[in-house]
Amino acid sequence: MRKLFTAIVMAVALFTAIPSQAQIKFGVKGGLNVTKMSVSSDVYSADNNNGFFIGPTVKFTLPIVGLGIDAAALYDQRKGSLVRYDNKSEDVKFKSINVPVNLRWNIGLGSLAGIYLAAGPQFGFALGDFSDAWDSNFYKKENMNVSINLGAGLSLLKHLELGFTYNIQTKDTYSITENYAGGSLGREITDIKTNAWQISAAYYF
Repeated sequence: MRKLFTAIVMAVALFTAIPSQAQIKFGVKGGLNVTKMSVSSDVYSADNNNGFFIGPTVKFTLPIVGLGIDAAALYDQRKGSLVRYDNKSEDVKFKSINVPVNLRWNIGLGSLAGIYLAAGPQFGFALGDFSDAWDSNFYKKENMNVSINLGAGLSLLKHLELGFTYNIQTKDTYSITENYAGGSLGREITDIKTNAWQISAAYYF
C-alpha cells in the first residue's frame, strides 16, 4: 500500500509541473488484455488468454507542440492456462492495480481526429491470490512490479480515444515451485512473466 501511495504522489507531482496552458482532461478507460505468459521452464507451456482492465484516467496536453502525459489507475485482470508436463491444465488469474504514466506525442489530422504515440512505465500492485486451484505454498508473487508500455492510438471527436499497447514485464510476476514425489525426486521452479497486448477505449469529459 505504501508503494502504491508513493507512485500516486509521484504522478501527481509530475502533473503539477505541467505549465498552466496545458489542456487537462479526465475520463474513463477500459479494454481487453491478450496475455502471453512467458515461462522460464519447459515444465509448463503457456497460451494466449483474454482478460480486461478498467479505471479512471487523466491526460495533460501542450497544445503547441502536441506533447503530453497520460496516467490512469486501472483494475487489471489477466488470465492464463498453464499446461504441465503431464498435460494437466490449470486456469489461473493475475489481478492487480496498475498505474501507467505515459509520455505521449499527439499529431492532429484536423479538428475532429488525430493520432498519438505513447510510451512510459507502469507500476503494478498485486491483488489477491494467484489462483484458487493452487496452494499458496507452491507459488510466490511479486507484490509490486514495473513494466513498460509502448503504444499508439486514434483520437476522435475530442473525447474518444482508441488505443493499442504492448505491455512488457521487466521482471517475473510469479514463481511456481513443483515438488516431485514429495520432494524426493527434486523440484522444478518456474518463473512467469505476464506480457500482454492491450486494446483500449477511453472517453474524456
